[in-house]
Amino acid sequence: MRDEVHKTDTLTPETAAPSHGTRPRHLGLIVLAALLALAGLVAYGAFGHAQRRDAALETEKLQEDAVPVVRVATVGVNSAPRVLDLPGSTEAFDAATVYARATGYVAKRNVDIGSKVKAGDVLAIIAAPDLDQQLLQAEAQVAQLQAAVAQAQSNMQLANVTNQRTQTLVVQGWQSKQQGDTDRLTYQAQSAAVQVAQANLLAGQAQVSRLKELTGFEKVVAPFNGFITQRHIDVGSLVTADQSTGTALFDIARSQVLRTQIYVPQDAVFGLKDGASAEVRVPEIPGRVFHGTVARNANALTPGTRTRLTEVDVDNADGTLFPGLYCTVRLFIPRTQPVISIPAQALIFNKNGLSAAVYEDGIVRVRQLNLLADNGAEVDVRTGLKPEDKIILSPPINIRDGMRVVAAGSGGNVDVGSAEAGRTAAKKD
Repeated sequence: MRDEVHKTDTLTPETAAPSHGTRPRHLGLIVLAALLALAGLVAYGAFGHAQRRDAALETEKLQEDAVPVVRVATVGVNSAPRVLDLPGSTEAFDAATVYARATGYVAKRNVDIGSKVKAGDVLAIIAAPDLDQQLLQAEAQVAQLQAAVAQAQSNMQLANVTNQRTQTLVVQGWQSKQQGDTDRLTYQAQSAAVQVAQANLLAGQAQVSRLKELTGFEKVVAPFNGFITQRHIDVGSLVTADQSTGTALFDIARSQVLRTQIYVPQDAVFGLKDGASAEVRVPEIPGRVFHGTVARNANALTPGTRTRLTEVDVDNADGTLFPGLYCTVRLFIPRTQPVISIPAQALIFNKNGLSAAVYEDGIVRVRQLNLLADNGAEVDVRTGLKPEDKIILSPPINIRDGMRVVAAGSGGNVDVGSAEAGRTAAKKD
């Protein structure tokens, strides 16, 4: 029985070989399938890349063969005034700070910021009792000096009568010469005393006049018509009239006419004259133009900026504008001679500088430009173009000298026949 069990559990090489031999064949099939799939993907990618390359080459060839259609404009001579827009700021035509001329306390204030005043209106009243007392004292001293003048005149008259009598007695021998000299000199002294008293009276009267003027400053009045822009005091404030540390009371400005300050560049200075018209625009008031006149200039250029300070007077009787506004001033500057002006969109800027493309019978001619002035939407050309030249507007980025182009028809329509002829000529070339 043991022999039977032993025979059953023992495996022969023939029965074990099939389970170990199938694994290498399965792995080989899997690797082969993966390689075939990878080769297929590579072939598909290469085919797609070749198609895209052929398409790109074909597109590039079509672009090279295509003739661009461009818009052209005829160059003309411009003799109209040059329009120049400059930033500016408005200022009051007259502006002043009112200071105290009398030392004391503010007893009454009649205005505040924004108050409209006229010349001579009382803005505030200053209580100055010390000044009032000084005036009363000075007037009393004047009265004393007037009495002193009268007394001196009486003494002089008495000395004169005595001198005349003494001189007669001296001649007759009834009085000594010494007494005659004494009375004569006494009369001269009394005459000088009268002059001293009169001078003191004039000095006292001048002091009274000065104090009266100072007491008149207790009423603070407006120097001109305008508006109160700042208030520095209130009722009860102590103010001083010192020349160096005087108290500022009010700021007043007259804005019926506004000064608009601008800085004109050097290239426009010689054509702009006083009296020229100007237009002022404020961004916050769209659609409205304020008309002004070039009134004055500094007659000198600022070395750092090469600009000249110029003022434009603007009528502001309706009070629409205020001092301190930012605005834009448009000037109309007469030209000394006609110039060639072209749109800024016709300019070409590259490593060679500024140039423009000129259309000549379907051929592009690139010309270097020397600009006279840049006016924003248009530029003035000094050299490089001639009247009646046809310039290309918004030229293509790849434009070059000698390139073939087709001009668009009037109204923006393209002349199809000309375009087809241009393409045919390009292909032949």
